[in-house]
Amino acid sequence: MIEFRGAGPAEFTERLETVIDIYAAAMDPPAEQINGRKTIMRNHATYPHFQCYFAELRDSSVSSPLTVGFAYGFHGAPGQWWHDVVYRAVTDRLGREAANAWLGNAFELAEIHVHPDYHGKGIGRAMIRTICAGRPERSAVLSTHDQPTAARHLYASMGFTDLLTRFVFPGGHEDYAIMGRPLPLT
Repeated sequence: MIEFRGAGPAEFTERLETVIDIYAAAMDPPAEQINGRKTIMRNHATYPHFQCYFAELRDSSVSSPLTVGFAYGFHGAPGQWWHDVVYRAVTDRLGREAANAWLGNAFELAEIHVHPDYHGKGIGRAMIRTICAGRPERSAVLSTHDQPTAARHLYASMGFTDLLTRFVFPGGHEDYAIMGRPLPLT
């Protein structure tokens, strides 16, 4: 049985190796990017109203649960790299009013990953519902590869809409979609 357990910044940071292992299995990034990703994730845990959930497989035959996924986010605010970059891009393409509506009081879903051995079981969807439940922000926003991936399909099926497509982050080369949806999730 899969259970979702909340964790604050301290536990998230303590379990960063587990988080990185799941991230690497799910995303298959180049090895040279792992240390940078760890630094980014550790920094995210310092952001306001940081919240994490671990998806844990509990089995009576195992003494401790197996972590098979995680999701985390925080309240987006000026001065955060992703927030500032996306806010400027949304302002440029859609106008300041749209940028304020979507990003002025947003929960930024920074990472949502499930180990590939557990894909297709509804864990990602359940984690998103769990982490967004009760959030005080008016919207949830995220970025994902701008390709027809399972993740992109999941977000669209949950009511996330494209705010930007074919967006390339500074210093990057891949196309991303910036997606958002009003909170609460229904």
